[in-house]
Amino acid sequence: MDPNIFILFFLLLSSVERREAAAPTLCIQDTNPDRCGNISIQYPFWLSGQQQPNCGLPPFELTCRNDSHNPVPVLKLLDFYFYINQIFYDNQSFQLTTSKSADEECPIPYNNITSYTFPFTLSSSNKRVFFLQNCSSSKNLSRLYQNITCPSFRWTAYFGGEYKGPGQLNSDTRSCRLVVVPVLEYSKGNYSERLKAGWLFNWTAPNCTECLKSGGRCGYDESTASFMCICKDRNHKSSCKNTKIARKFIIAGVTASAAFPALVFALGFLYYKHKKRQKLSASSESFDSEDGTKMDGHFQTHIFSYNELMEATECFNSSRVLGDGGFGIVYKGELRDGRTVAVKRLYNKNCKGVEQFINEVEILSLLRHQNLLSLYGCTSRRSHELILVYEFVPNGTVADHLHGDRAGERILTWPMRLSIAIETADALAYLHAVDPPIIHRDVKTNNILLDHSFHVKVGDFGLSRLFPLDATHVSTTPQGTPGYVDPEYHQNFQLTEKSDVYSFGVVLVELISSKPAIDISRQRSDIKLASMAIAKIQNHELDDLVDQDLWSKSDEMGKRMITMVAELAFRCLQSDGDMRPTIKEVLEVLRAIEKGKSDIWTKDDDDDGLMKNKIDFSPDSVAGKWVSESTTPNTSE
Repeated sequence: MDPNIFILFFLLLSSVERREAAAPTLCIQDTNPDRCGNISIQYPFWLSGQQQPNCGLPPFELTCRNDSHNPVPVLKLLDFYFYINQIFYDNQSFQLTTSKSADEECPIPYNNITSYTFPFTLSSSNKRVFFLQNCSSSKNLSRLYQNITCPSFRWTAYFGGEYKGPGQLNSDTRSCRLVVVPVLEYSKGNYSERLKAGWLFNWTAPNCTECLKSGGRCGYDESTASFMCICKDRNHKSSCKNTKIARKFIIAGVTASAAFPALVFALGFLYYKHKKRQKLSASSESFDSEDGTKMDGHFQTHIFSYNELMEATECFNSSRVLGDGGFGIVYKGELRDGRTVAVKRLYNKNCKGVEQFINEVEILSLLRHQNLLSLYGCTSRRSHELILVYEFVPNGTVADHLHGDRAGERILTWPMRLSIAIETADALAYLHAVDPPIIHRDVKTNNILLDHSFHVKVGDFGLSRLFPLDATHVSTTPQGTPGYVDPEYHQNFQLTEKSDVYSFGVVLVELISSKPAIDISRQRSDIKLASMAIAKIQNHELDDLVDQDLWSKSDEMGKRMITMVAELAFRCLQSDGDMRPTIKEVLEVLRAIEKGKSDIWTKDDDDDGLMKNKIDFSPDSVAGKWVSESTTPNTSE
């Protein structure tokens, strides 16, 4: 027996206490809160560039700007920047504005501010005022509304006063762009003072009380996407624990071990045998086939042992099940290094299962995109079972929130849904642009996951195909989920990039309707959501398609944007693939809709781009130019 084994064993025991005390604390303990100007920055907020990201929650990232008389904290929401005037930590609210200083000239808002993404919501105590901008006709407007003059304006603008709903507007305002914003209070008089005072937002965040009481500082653990309490010794899940008792037990354990040589010898021998078995196991599992090809070398991903994943999921305990799909059950797991992961255990280790397993590993190990699910590793193909290990995405799927278990929470506001559409399209555009291009083949809301900030992570690449650069299509047996499969692919077995566009069109309809892609409880003609959407859009029955709660809570601009997304979905759902836009074009249109552009470019018959004919979108214009003989969907899916 090698005497170094005994030395190593004692070192391992005696180092436990040191490791406990030396665990890194990224967010430095400080009894004095950080400040930006005269505003205290505390959890859940944190200052980018001055603090580590784990000092607060990701959505609460602030930037301290010095472009005015005093430094001002700035919050970014959906690509817009807002200046924070005050933060009220006691009731979880804060006051913000679009104006950066009290002496700013013409503080006119350029975008509607009606609702924002979780965890931020507009306070019910706010009032609303409205402005009319870029009016093509000024007839009678000067008589009805306050004319705003400003040297920097290139267009006419009017202040309309308190906004009570579309009913208070008249035909003279139809040529104007309506902008509705909240204010703390409304009184007739100087509108600029009301805007500079700002409005109130509320926030939702994990409670920090217990951590503060225990002498810790509240923070965020990126590896588990959860709250953590930052203490002097190490990080804890909820509060700083008394680690003195734990250290006494450790010291007692080391002393007792030294007093029992026989026990030490036995443990040392077992440790030696365990390490030897681990080495042999790793050696055998690192080979993917009989020819000795290393799987991790081929796929550029980490190889997990089956036993390690058994341990991570508590023997695949049913209490850890996150969901199941067509190919396997997904469990929540805790790795030995502390990371929280999603562990996908494939149902069968047959030829089809192995093909899907290899296909997903091969594709995901080569991809890097902020809206694609990250693969942490997998088991060897020769392992007891085929298992994939992904990053853990805590907020479920889009399907869960639209028409699943979490639909009743009504978390997904319209801005959030539009953001989900944009990020999903961005991920698909990346897949179609890589060399060689990748066709996802199973785009659906169940495969679109949402992280802690409700950003998109597209997953499940088991059906994906690498697309040859010199090919116009790939002939393959149609596979996918009913309700999402491209009818052209179903008819002629030819897979193209436009197959993903069709599936994404169904996703767009789900986002505006909150209805599932297939529902046998609906009328026969409406069982497939794609068929239902095409019929409703063609017959100008958008009110019957859109989620009534979403529609009723949207202002005029919101309804206009929903209408434009419906038109885009209609274009994606054309039965003829050549009539559909590319996913890159779809992404461009969605981004234009988000920016509030009222004229979106549509595809011209003799041009490949979306840059020819303007359409002034409105409920009456839905499908106006996109109706064609090829719009009748195939229902034999």
